[in-house]
Amino acid sequence: MELAVAVVIGAAFGQVVGSFVGDVLMPIIGLLGRVPDFSALKIGPILIGKFINAVVTFVIVAAAIYFIVVVPINRLKKKQEAAAPPSEPSEEVKLLTAILEELRRKS
Repeated sequence: MELAVAVVIGAAFGQVVGSFVGDVLMPIIGLLGRVPDFSALKIGPILIGKFINAVVTFVIVAAAIYFIVVVPINRLKKKQEAAAPPSEPSEEVKLLTAILEELRRKS
């Protein structure tokens, strides 16, 4: 269930970050490079600019989702695992421990 929640949150957050990248960051990057939109860039008949836009958007969305969704969830899981009391040893471990103690007494 946790994975499903993370996927839904990631998808929704991905749309927000995608809009931020497309509407805010790409125009700023375009102004710095004096090209307002990379989608017009061509190498011969190949529209390389659309590919550059897609790669930049993907990298930024992936990084944002990783650092804002995945990292906090992993930290929360580690805290929960550290706070959990150690479980009682299984019957096999108890039996092997008893056998080991008996062997030590006999030696």
